[in-house]
Amino acid sequence: MPVFTAADIQALFGLSRGATVMLLHRYTSRHFTLRLKRGLYALAQTPPPELFVAGKLYEPSYVSREFALSFHRVIPENVYEITSVTPKATRRFETNGQIYTYRKIKKMAFTGYIIEKQKGVSFRIADAEKALVDASYFRLLDGLKPLARFDRGKIKPTKALGYAALFGNQKLTDLVKKILP
Repeated sequence: MPVFTAADIQALFGLSRGATVMLLHRYTSRHFTLRLKRGLYALAQTPPPELFVAGKLYEPSYVSREFALSFHRVIPENVYEITSVTPKATRRFETNGQIYTYRKIKKMAFTGYIIEKQKGVSFRIADAEKALVDASYFRLLDGLKPLARFDRGKIKPTKALGYAALFGNQKLTDLVKKILP
């Protein structure tokens, strides 16, 4: 189990709730376990990949926006904050020196992700077109300029426009048409 909860430990070892809480507190203070967030842990010796953690910290979600664009090498920049989208409320976590942000999108637009593997565990990440549309949507909402530097050859315009239509936002559709050839 790359990540686990107190309930997992309780069931695995047949411990009481109090004993489980004490055990996890003791192991975390001795750096045997990592506390990823309240109630979610990992082994310190073999921490799971950050992209896997991103999907477990706040479910359902998938890695998207600028981080996914960097992952797919669509933008030249390295992105250090792991950016995800979710149909739930917007959230931000900082754990073990990594920042994870989650922005809310419509349930209709919660699609366009693929399953990737890293170090034997799977995680969800937007395909290049969906990551571009998600990034464009939030840049539009936040009043930021659209992405200018990206490899247009890695983006299929019709696929991106299909994703943009899911948002039901004409400004977004127009923006995607404008930035793509």
